[in-house]
Amino acid sequence: MTNLVPTISRVSIVGAGLMGAGIAQSIAAAPALIERGVRVTLVDVTQDRLNNGKSIIAKSLARVAKKQFKDDQPKQTEYIDKIVGSISFSFDAHAAAADSDLVVEAIVENLDAKQKLFRDLDTRAPKATIFASNTSSLPISEIAKSTLSRRDRFAGLHFFNPVPQMKLVEIVRTQELSDPVFLALKQFVENMQKVPVSCKDTPGFIVNRLLVPYMLEAIRLVERGDATKEDVDIAMKLGAGYPMGPFELADYVGLDTTKFISDGWYKSGRGLQGKELVEPPASLKKLVEEGKFGRKNGGGFYDYK
Repeated sequence: MTNLVPTISRVSIVGAGLMGAGIAQSIAAAPALIERGVRVTLVDVTQDRLNNGKSIIAKSLARVAKKQFKDDQPKQTEYIDKIVGSISFSFDAHAAAADSDLVVEAIVENLDAKQKLFRDLDTRAPKATIFASNTSSLPISEIAKSTLSRRDRFAGLHFFNPVPQMKLVEIVRTQELSDPVFLALKQFVENMQKVPVSCKDTPGFIVNRLLVPYMLEAIRLVERGDATKEDVDIAMKLGAGYPMGPFELADYVGLDTTKFISDGWYKSGRGLQGKELVEPPASLKKLVEEGKFGRKNGGGFYDYK
C-alpha cells in the first residue's frame, strides 16, 4: 500500500433518497471541487427514484438560489440548471463504480442490504477505489467484511440531514483504514466546505452515541410523569440552547429510525456500557407500532397534520 494520499476526482453516490441526493448536491455545488473538476454520479435502481433525487436537489438549490440572487429569476434558474446539469444520473451501479475513485453508499439502513451492495461493487470497482458508508448506526467493520481486499480503503462518511445545510461529517475509522485514505477523505470533506471529525468504529460514532440516549431518557422522564413533553422541549431549548427539544428532534429524525437504532444497540450490546441507556421506551414502541413515525408521515409525539 502506497503512502501517497489518493486523489478523489470521480465520485458515485448510491441511493438517490434525501441523504444521497443531498450528498451529491453538496459535492456538485462545492467551489473547491468544481475548480478541481470533480465529477459526481447519483445512482439508484429505477428512473422514478432518480427523478425523485433530481427533484430533491432542484428544490434545495432553489432555496439557495433565492437567497443568493434574490429577485433575479434568470440567474436563479441558471444556477440551478448548472449544478443539476453537472450531476450524472444512472441506474447502472456497476458502471458507476468502475469509473469512481470514491463510492459512497446511502441506501436503506439494513446491514444485509449494505453488505450485498458492497460485495457486488467490490468485484466491479478498481482496486484503488475507496468505499464509504453513510450509515448512522451500523458498524463499519461489519459492512466492510463484504469486501475481499478493500478493508484499508473502507470507511464511514456520516453526513447529517439536511446535508447541504449541515456542516459536520463524521469520518469513521476502522482499525484497518489506512492513513493515506483517511487523509484523502478528510481533504475531500473539507473541499466540500464541511467540517470533518474523526472517530473510531463504535456504536453511534460521536453524535448519535450521545444523542440517542438523550432522546430516550427524555421519553422515559415523561413516562415517569416527571414533566410533560412540551415542558421538556422548552426546557432544553431555553435552558441548554438546543435548537430543538428531544421530542421535536425524535419526530424530526423519525421515530422508526430512532427505535431501529435503539433496538440494534440494545440487542447487540456491542461496545456499550449500561445497556439500559438504550432500551427502547414503551411509548416509543407504541407510536411506531401505530405507524406514527414523526414529521415524515404527519404524526409522532406531536401532530403535524
